[in-house]
Amino acid sequence: MFGLLKKKSIFSEEENNRIVKAIQSSELRTSGEIRIYIESRNPLMSTIDRAKAIFQQLQMHETQQRNAVLLYLATKDREVAIFGDDGIHQQVGSAFWTKQVEQMIGLFKENNLVDGIVKCVEEVSQVLIEKFPHQGQADQNELPDEIVFGK
Repeated sequence: MFGLLKKKSIFSEEENNRIVKAIQSSELRTSGEIRIYIESRNPLMSTIDRAKAIFQQLQMHETQQRNAVLLYLATKDREVAIFGDDGIHQQVGSAFWTKQVEQMIGLFKENNLVDGIVKCVEEVSQVLIEKFPHQGQADQNELPDEIVFGK
């Protein structure tokens, strides 16, 4: 019975829709994939290791061009990380991900959680569009666009 309960979003329906639309808009112009995973607490590991574990759990490493990107947040721990698969990481390097995290944290500190996430999605999208343009009818949405809420 409890397994049927849906995890409650920390966003209003409008905020949730705004984030998902940013992902969908991006994926209309790139073969890359973006996912967002939000949980309250990170279970005793480095933030980037947790993001990598979630990336694997969500099978994001199975995209054809290895160009998936995960935005990870642990809200109560105030942790954020971005993990990009090999294809995109080789194109942008660690400095790009660090910059995106810093920009998000700046907006989060101003109580702009949704704006920070949307801006990050848009920034990552621009790079994905440049490096991995949409493949027309051959392109397919390989991963779901909705936000994943963990424990």
